[in-house]
Parts: sequence; structure tokens; C-alpha cells
Amino acid sequence: MNYKIALAQSFSDLDQTVNQHKLTQVTKEAAEKGAKLVVFPEMFMSTVSATADLDVINQHAESLEGPFVNNAKQAAIDNQVWVIFGMREKNDDGNDQRVYNTIVVIDNHGKIVSTYHKTHLYDAFGTKESDQIKPGDKLFEPIDTPFGKIGLFVCYELRFPEVARYEAINGADVIIIPTSWFSGPLKEYHWSTLLKARAIENTTYVVGCDKPASNDRVGLSQVVDPMGVTIAQAGSDETILITEIDLDKIKTVRKTLPSANQRIPKLY
Repeated sequence: MNYKIALAQSFSDLDQTVNQHKLTQVTKEAAEKGAKLVVFPEMFMSTVSATADLDVINQHAESLEGPFVNNAKQAAIDNQVWVIFGMREKNDDGNDQRVYNTIVVIDNHGKIVSTYHKTHLYDAFGTKESDQIKPGDKLFEPIDTPFGKIGLFVCYELRFPEVARYEAINGADVIIIPTSWFSGPLKEYHWSTLLKARAIENTTYVVGCDKPASNDRVGLSQVVDPMGVTIAQAGSDETILITEIDLDKIKTVRKTLPSANQRIPKLY
């Protein structure tokens, strides 16, 4: 069984309404090209400085009932596609002004099927995400879709093999990774290498969707198959990367390379 997915390697603006319009337009264009799932980057709802104070951060956060999510629901319905995107979600804890780094999964009926609060925060390479973001307390539970079982995590969590393994052992055929991957020495190499490693060790497709290579990001959104082969890759510019995923290939690879099933957890 094959299906098309689209990776929206797209800039996002400080103005959330600009990004609403972009999500609508990109979703429409991807659907016209046959995509059944459209993936947007981490924090696509609004671009805010990594050093902004909490008052500014909260000005660029919304609830799941807010206009950005409602717009995405309508785009999913209008184009009969699933949509996955990142946002800053308001935190109702009055004792903590930080917001959640949230990924929202919407089906083709405009229903929120699942959400995920990023758990492993980017406190590395001189950045401290935890100053702005409240971490989630559980990993994403893979979900059944018309095009396979989907697992998910966010950006920096790519560096933690345990997170990808959790998705795989809970049935994920495809792991989606919305990101805002910062550039820097060896960062492009880390990005591509880790995507391949997570695919190979779990015999899953791995889908990494980044922002274009400006504002200190790397671009290079890509899809890696269960044997670690990059089957589609964007460059540095804004683009919609569309490729086809073959679910039968997952079964074939796992029959030939059953390493994920040969784990011996009691030894770990």
C-alpha cells in the first residue's frame, strides 16, 4: 500500500495570521498534488526569538481552541487531508508562565486525533529551551491512521534513541519529526545521520520536517526508508517536498532484518 505525504519546509512569521494563511495555501497545494498527510515544522504557528521573555512568549501562544488550530481544522476538511503542525500552547498552570511546545495531529474530518507536548527540551549548544517551555510528562502514543501507524516526537528528541524506540515498540510504521533544527558546526551532519540511524535501528520510515535554511536553521527536510535510504530530500529553500511511502516495504525489511524483534530487554 502506497500513499503520498508532503513536508512543508516553510518559513513562519512572527504574525500568527500570516502563518494561518500559509498553512491553508500549502495544504491546498499539497492535496492537489495527491498528498494525504501534510507535515509542518515545529513551532510553525509563530516564530519568536529563543531569548524572548515569558511575556512575549505568552503573546504568541494559543489554546487548542484558538484561531490557529481552528484554521488548520478547516484546511484539513476542505482538502480532505491529515495535517500535523507545531505551536506554542498556553499552559493553565498559574504557577508556571512557560508554555508547551505542542504538536497537533488533525484528521481529514477536522478532528484533533492527538497532541504531544515535547518532553526532552533543547538545553544544549548554548540554548535553554526550558526557560520558555514547560516539558510534557509522557511520550507520544502511536496512532492508527488510514495510511499506517504513526509515531511522533520533536526536533532535539531525535538525539535520544529511547524515544524513537518507544514509538517503534508501540507499533509505529512511520515516525514523524517536526523540527526547527538549529544550524552550527556539524549540525547538518548530525541531522541527516540521526534520521538514518533512527530509521535503521527501528526499521521504520522516518520523516523529518525542518524550516528552511535561514534564521539559523538547516533545511534539508527528508524522508528515510526502513533500510536507512533517503528517498526524498529538500534543499535549503522554502518548498513542499512530496514523496510516496510504501507500507509493504516495511514488512519486507522487517522480514529480512528482524533486529527490532530480536532485542533482549532483560539485558538492558
